[in-house]
Amino acid sequence: MSKRFALAALPSIVLLLGFASLASAAAGFTPGSAGVGDPFFPNAGNGGYEVANYNLALNYEPSSNTLGGTAVITATATQNLSRFDLDLRGFTISRLLVNGTAATFTRDGQELVITPAAGLVQGKKFTVTVDYSGTPAVVTDPDNSIEGWIPTDDGAFVVNEPQGSPAWYPVNDTPRDKATFDFAVTVPEGLTVMANGVLTSSTTSGGRTTWVWKETDPMAPYLATATLGKFDLTTSSVDGTPSYVAVDPQLSKGQVLSKLPDAVRFYTSIYGPYPFNAVGAIVDSAKIVGYSLETQTKPNFPYMPDEATLVHELAHMWFGDSLTIGLWPEMWLHEGFGTWSEWIWSEHEGNKSAQKFFDNWYQKGALDSFWNTPPLGLPGPEKLFSGVVYIRGGMTLQALRVKIGDFDFFRLLRTFATQNRYGTITTPQFIALAEQISGQDLDHFFDVWLREPGKPTSW
Repeated sequence: MSKRFALAALPSIVLLLGFASLASAAAGFTPGSAGVGDPFFPNAGNGGYEVANYNLALNYEPSSNTLGGTAVITATATQNLSRFDLDLRGFTISRLLVNGTAATFTRDGQELVITPAAGLVQGKKFTVTVDYSGTPAVVTDPDNSIEGWIPTDDGAFVVNEPQGSPAWYPVNDTPRDKATFDFAVTVPEGLTVMANGVLTSSTTSGGRTTWVWKETDPMAPYLATATLGKFDLTTSSVDGTPSYVAVDPQLSKGQVLSKLPDAVRFYTSIYGPYPFNAVGAIVDSAKIVGYSLETQTKPNFPYMPDEATLVHELAHMWFGDSLTIGLWPEMWLHEGFGTWSEWIWSEHEGNKSAQKFFDNWYQKGALDSFWNTPPLGLPGPEKLFSGVVYIRGGMTLQALRVKIGDFDFFRLLRTFATQNRYGTITTPQFIALAEQISGQDLDHFFDVWLREPGKPTSW
């Protein structure tokens, strides 16, 4: 603008500047990303916000396999958001609000694309309310395992690793975005709902019972559960921590669950304080599932587990639940630790030592293709739960134990667990801490065990 028009045009300039400011503000709001860049599940998770809490009020009818309810999600914008996504598979949405005001939305596969009435300001909290109903999905993974909301003969077995959560609630489905959870799940009277955290109430009216659970510790979305059916529920405590053990009455009880308190105490002694507000187990008759899962505070078992499986899932409360990978290709940080935890429990009990497990696998692995794929070289999600992740991951830890000695090794595990409590972990973090504590250069060691194909011969 020419200076000679400055004074005469001042009111117009102020008005124009006001409009320009509004336009600039509008231009500064951009969509959050669809997906967070996971190499195995690129559409999972979303950018532009972080969730603080999921409040899920659900109503399930097993006879028709219909699920309905309201999800209230409290989050904080990490950028100026013009729109954002949640992950949700299927369902009819009858109402969607952002900050109490109706928002527009579209569906694109598992992406629920939400445009609020006004932009969401970076650093500010907001709430999303979704009323939805329909048939929850059973998700088939690349390795042909199933997950999500899996109907049983008297309820549902609910497990989500790695991509089942959107099958039953709207979610930012990435393990790096942890949140607290509140559950109020209503089912026919006579059925029990087992969710994460502490049971706060169970009330019956009109032939239906509402089970209210509260998980106050941060939790990755895939670790949520609402497994339900006919259960014998035993409530007790493990050194002051509430314990909930639910067993399907169709199953023989056995003695394995009596090991739970001792296993928690043992892992506390080597990994540090138990990280959560509750502990327990859910043992359902769901053999079609074929695997157990470390759902936070109460692992899910589709049949009565053996001792190794029980302690494996309990060890995940530290490595997998409290400490969680941000990207799925680093799964060895969960399953290698879970496997080695089985071995050290056996050693602790006076049975086969962890080194004996290592030796047996080192010899056996020479006879097949076990060594061809290193834990950090998985070709795709179809190998996410392959034996190399579990066994070679566990062997990596035992080999490290021998290399740096028991004192530094156990100090490493305890420090790693306590320093990263409720956090997201990476392999470089673990390596850096191992080198710091041991005073050794461990690049070659971790290369041959985690990155290079072929059987390690020197480390």
